[in-house]
Amino acid sequence: MLEIKNLSKKYKNATRYSVRNLSFTLEDGEIFGFLGKNGAGKSTTIKCITGIIPFEEGSITICGYDISRDPINAKLNIGYVPDHYALYEKLTGREYINYIADIYEVSQEERNTRIEKYIKIFELEASIDSKIRTYSHGMKQKITIMSALVHNPKVWILDEPLTGLDPNSIYQVKECMKQHAAEGNIVFFSSHLIDIVEKLCGRIAIIKKGHIKCIKSVDEIEASGISLDQFYLNTIENDED
Repeated sequence: MLEIKNLSKKYKNATRYSVRNLSFTLEDGEIFGFLGKNGAGKSTTIKCITGIIPFEEGSITICGYDISRDPINAKLNIGYVPDHYALYEKLTGREYINYIADIYEVSQEERNTRIEKYIKIFELEASIDSKIRTYSHGMKQKITIMSALVHNPKVWILDEPLTGLDPNSIYQVKECMKQHAAEGNIVFFSSHLIDIVEKLCGRIAIIKKGHIKCIKSVDEIEASGISLDQFYLNTIENDED
């Protein structure tokens, strides 16, 4: 459902590639963790996958659609929670989610069912019809997550999604991720919270200076007798390319 082949991205006037010759394939029903330091290339990779920025080399295919050649159909299969989001704050939470549902052509019945489901999950009953400008950071994050799920995307991409959320909301987001993958979808999850990645993800990739250092299953790492935390530190501290 998500295949990346030899992806390379270099920003204008940059001296090096932000992402270089990156390749991996994600399977149906998978929660995939994407780890690396700040500036390693995580957000650049995600922005290439979602079609936000163009790339020089390689290809990205989402549910059979090439993101460069057929961006509309590719993006219809994506739900995206960015690390830095911008909402239309003059709208209410419900109005904003309905606006996103309109873009994705979600039927009235389906959107109503999903919106009510997530209002209850994220405990937004008292604020969903208030203006977004009155929301806390955590409440805005919840609206961003809900709008990414309103069309039930085949590929749900989250870039540091748990920042600013209270413990109960973090738990609910994790449960949503598990449920989404259990229904045969892909969850692509970038985070610095390695303990959460370790508990949620079946496989992980570690990126350093734009290069994938390794792709391994969490079970494989645990079977070697070390924690994901220690494996991650060992990998990024290794100077070999």
